[in-house]
Amino acid sequence: MDDEEIIERFRGRSESAISAVSQKYSQYLRAIAFHIIGNSQDAEEIVNDTYNNLWNAIPPERPNDLRAFAGKITRNLSINRLERERTVKRGGGQTELILHELEECLSDHSFDTAAESEAISCALNSFLAMQSEKHRVVFVSRYWQAAGLQEIADGLDMSVGKVKSILFRMRKKLRKHLESEGIYL
Repeated sequence: MDDEEIIERFRGRSESAISAVSQKYSQYLRAIAFHIIGNSQDAEEIVNDTYNNLWNAIPPERPNDLRAFAGKITRNLSINRLERERTVKRGGGQTELILHELEECLSDHSFDTAAESEAISCALNSFLAMQSEKHRVVFVSRYWQAAGLQEIADGLDMSVGKVKSILFRMRKKLRKHLESEGIYL
C-alpha cells in the first residue's frame, strides 16, 4: 500500500491506517527511537505513541512524505523521553516534594522585597549555624541540593528513616526560629 492510500485511510478514520503504517514503517521508527533512547522496550513504547500521534495529527495535517512525518514524530517523542529521564536523574520530581516539606515552615508567606529576602536568609543562616554538622549537611543536601532521601542516607551512612526524622525535627525547629525572629506569620 502506498503512502497516499494510508493517508486517505487516516483521513477517513479507518483504524487499518495504523496497521498499514506499522507494517510499512515500524522497523524504521523503532530504529530512530532506539538510536536516541538506547532501550528497545522504551523504543517500542515510543513507536506506539507515534501511531497515536499520527492518528491525532491526520487530519488536519496532510503530510507530503508520510515516512518523514512519522519519523519526525518518533524523533521528537524520543528526545522528549530522553530529556524527561535526564531530568529525573537530576532530581526531577523532588522539587515539588521538597517545597511541600518546607511549606510548614514558610507557610504561604512571600518575600516580596529584598529586605524580606535578606531577613529570611539571615534567619536561615543563623538557624543552620546552631545545628550540628551532620544536621546541617542533611538539611542543606535536601533543601539546597534537592538530594533524595536515599542519596542523603547513603552519603551519611544512616537509614532513610533517620534522615526523615532529622528533617522533620529540623523543620519544626526552623519554624520556631523563624517565629522568634518575627519572620513566620
